[in-house]
Amino acid sequence: MDLVNSITPLKLTQFFIISIFFSIFFQIKVESETPNQFFKGFKANPDPQISNFQPLLTDSTGNYSLSFLRVEENQLNLAIIHVKSFESIWVANLTRLAIWAHPTELYFNGSLVLSDSRSGVFWSTHTDGDRVWLSNTSNLQVQKVDNGVTSPSVLWQSFDFPSNTLVENQNFTSAMTLVSSNGLYSMRLGFDFFGLYFKGESGSGPGSDSGRIYWRHKALEAKADVMEDQGHIYVVLKSNGFLGMYQNESVPVDIESFNSFQQPVSGVRRIRVEPDGNLKGYFWDGSSWVLDYQAIKETCELPSPCGAYGLCQPGKDCSCLDNSTDYSIGGCAPPNTQEARDFCGASYDLDHKKYNGLSRNGVELPNTELMDYQHMVSFQECQSACEGNCTCWGVVYTNTSGFCYILNYPIQSLVGVRDESKMGFFKMREGVGKDKMGLGFGVRVGLLCGAILVLGGVIGLGYYRYIKRKRERGVSGYVDDGVVVGPYKDLGNASFRSIELIER
Repeated sequence: MDLVNSITPLKLTQFFIISIFFSIFFQIKVESETPNQFFKGFKANPDPQISNFQPLLTDSTGNYSLSFLRVEENQLNLAIIHVKSFESIWVANLTRLAIWAHPTELYFNGSLVLSDSRSGVFWSTHTDGDRVWLSNTSNLQVQKVDNGVTSPSVLWQSFDFPSNTLVENQNFTSAMTLVSSNGLYSMRLGFDFFGLYFKGESGSGPGSDSGRIYWRHKALEAKADVMEDQGHIYVVLKSNGFLGMYQNESVPVDIESFNSFQQPVSGVRRIRVEPDGNLKGYFWDGSSWVLDYQAIKETCELPSPCGAYGLCQPGKDCSCLDNSTDYSIGGCAPPNTQEARDFCGASYDLDHKKYNGLSRNGVELPNTELMDYQHMVSFQECQSACEGNCTCWGVVYTNTSGFCYILNYPIQSLVGVRDESKMGFFKMREGVGKDKMGLGFGVRVGLLCGAILVLGGVIGLGYYRYIKRKRERGVSGYVDDGVVVGPYKDLGNASFRSIELIER
């Protein structure tokens, strides 16, 4: 027992030391094999032996690397990677993904260019610089180095073109957009707020030209006011744990604090627009990214947690609005039913509708405070306003207030509530849910048939055993009222015949 107790801590210690060794070894390898800068004439091709990312340029600390990032199996993007976590901090906005093969090439001729000889240019900085350099804050720069000038001028930098992430002390301006990796959600600045938008969905509220806004943080202006003649506001992620909104560099007009606000942390910070539409903040603790902030704290308040025509109920699993479609990840409607943007057409009228109507009580929108509404006296009036409008996909009505929210975009997730006075009407294209309903119906029929077969087998087996037992009793004999009846093979002997004659 003592031997086991002594070996176990030793193994754990060895495992820990080996893990640290490989982490340090990989970082040293990246630092030693990749340059800190490159000049005109630089060229690189993807290595077919590499399965995740191929470092091309590293910063002075070895924390970040400009790399070829493998996407799926045979495609690539150009990305800045946090080496220890393999997380991408920035990706180039390519016209299309390049292939992970030799024709693809990254070169620097004054512009940093990703291209191949067959498809042409995928991405370029369109500059006339002298060198490419990666800072220890993950900022990739194309610089002009003038003779006699100690500080080179920056012609292009990745901090001006963020993808889905902001890092510590990086300015986010009104000219920029953070876009989630799946392209559905974005973060933008307004006059005195920053908001999250569902891309591709038009709305009638603020920032409708950028998509439908579903979350907004407005400047409280506690220490400074937003002035119309002082330029646009900008946002900065500060090292002491908050997002600061500024109009000038002196006093913030607002701060959005993190869990570690005013607390020192060991590593760098970042925020990211997630694939589910949330905005989350993290800090690096030396071994992993620690969640430190999330803009939307409740799942059902996300823009589409249960997908198209889904119903999100707090504390429960997702379901479908029509109650008859089997829910699956991604929503309750087949993808092809969401292609068209509305129901308009030359033949559209109330007598020849291109949809099936669905009404349901106990539903509401997750972001009504950001949506326009109309006062109507009844749910029927609200529903009629949508039925007669080919650009309307549905309505949500609150009976107590008379608010009618008209949805001019494809139906996403709604929130289930106990208040039956909150009602909804939704247009569903013909075929919405049929594939999944058919699949679910087929599964149920199959299970029912299987159950019937099993039950029939059990009954048949029982009946067979009953007949067999009855025959065995007739053949082997049994005791009844004290009279012993012999087996069938003895029926022909003399004693049995004598008994039979006596009875006659």
